[in-house]
Amino acid sequence: MDADKQICGLGPDSQFVELAVEVFAMLADATRVRIILALRQAGEMSVNHLADVADKTPAAISQHLAKLRLARIVESRQEGQRVFYRLANEHASQLVSDAIFQAEHALGGTPRHHRVPIDQPPVVSTGPR
Repeated sequence: MDADKQICGLGPDSQFVELAVEVFAMLADATRVRIILALRQAGEMSVNHLADVADKTPAAISQHLAKLRLARIVESRQEGQRVFYRLANEHASQLVSDAIFQAEHALGGTPRHHRVPIDQPPVVSTGPR
C-alpha cells in the first residue's frame, strides 16, 4: 500500500507537493470556482455563456480561462468564431466539490451532502452475507 502512495505521489515527500499548491492557488478565486462549477454542470460552454453564469464580463472570463487553460484545468475547441471550454479532466471538478463540501461543514450542523434525499430511502446494512 505504501508503494501505491509513492507511485501516485501521495506521500509527504512527493515531488508533486509544490505543483499541488499551485493548483490550489489557481483555484483560490471565486470566479474560477464558478467557472469550474458551471463547466461541471454543462459540460461545455462559450465565454459569453460563462460570463452570464458568473456575472462577469466576457473579457474577465477570458482572462480566467486563459489561466485555467495554461494550468491544464480546462481545454478549448473552436467552432467558427466561437470558442467552447470544457474541463480537461474530473480532478479540478472533484477538488471544487470537496471544497464546497468542506465549506458546508464549516457552517455547523449536518451538511446538505450528508443528508439523505427525501425520495431515496436510507441504505440499511444487514451485515455480512
